[in-house]
Amino acid sequence: MSASAAKASRKENSNHDGADETSEKEQQEAIEHIDEVQNEIDRLNEQASEEILKVEQKYNKLRQPFFQKRSELIAKIPNFWVTTFVNHPQVSALLGEEDEEALHYLSKVEVTEFEDIKSGYRIDFSFDENPYFENKVLSKEFNVNEGGDPVSKSTEIKWKAGKDLTKRTGQTANKAGKKRQHEEPESFFTWFTDHSDAGADELGEVIKDDIWPNPLQYYLVPDMEDEEGEDDEEEDEEGLEDIDEGEEEEGEDEDGEDGEDDGEDD
Repeated sequence: MSASAAKASRKENSNHDGADETSEKEQQEAIEHIDEVQNEIDRLNEQASEEILKVEQKYNKLRQPFFQKRSELIAKIPNFWVTTFVNHPQVSALLGEEDEEALHYLSKVEVTEFEDIKSGYRIDFSFDENPYFENKVLSKEFNVNEGGDPVSKSTEIKWKAGKDLTKRTGQTANKAGKKRQHEEPESFFTWFTDHSDAGADELGEVIKDDIWPNPLQYYLVPDMEDEEGEDDEEEDEEGLEDIDEGEEEEGEDEDGEDGEDDGEDD
């Protein structure tokens, strides 16, 4: 390589290095600006969470009289809650036959969210006199401890002699459970003694967020399925009628054509 060519090459490399340094500097400045903008977004998100919490608290109070009225009406329907639980796909998978029998004595379910909502909630199950346990009310409560970790606590079930369902590991899955291939489920009532992962209690969340807002939709599941089945049958019958009518018309057309052919042959 000649001296002039080498000099030109060094100049190009020098320009390239300078461009890289400028590019890196611009990128770093962009990252710093992104971080500043992100902080503003986070601040607005926190503000939004506080505002949303206030709205939730307001409407949570407004809903209470309606929840109370609904509970009074539900009390007039025998076996409302056990039917609702059996019809719910996730809850039914946790129910054995004896669990279902015990839940026939369940007269009321109530979910209470604490004042600030974020700190937790409690689920109360009220039972009529039954052959399984002495308690009139079984509760499970979810909240946050001083360290900010989710924890739970529940009522100790006072089982009657020989009736402790949590010690019967060989329960037969109910019909709904069999359909979902859940064999020998643990008792539903073991949930009251399980505090291993309060922050991810699936059953508690299902009851609070899915069943409690509108239990009627699960109570009515079989009726809705029956109505859909009836509609399907009606559609099938209408379809068969249309087919029969079409075949009759075709038969009449063929008879008419045969008569015309005979007349021509004559």
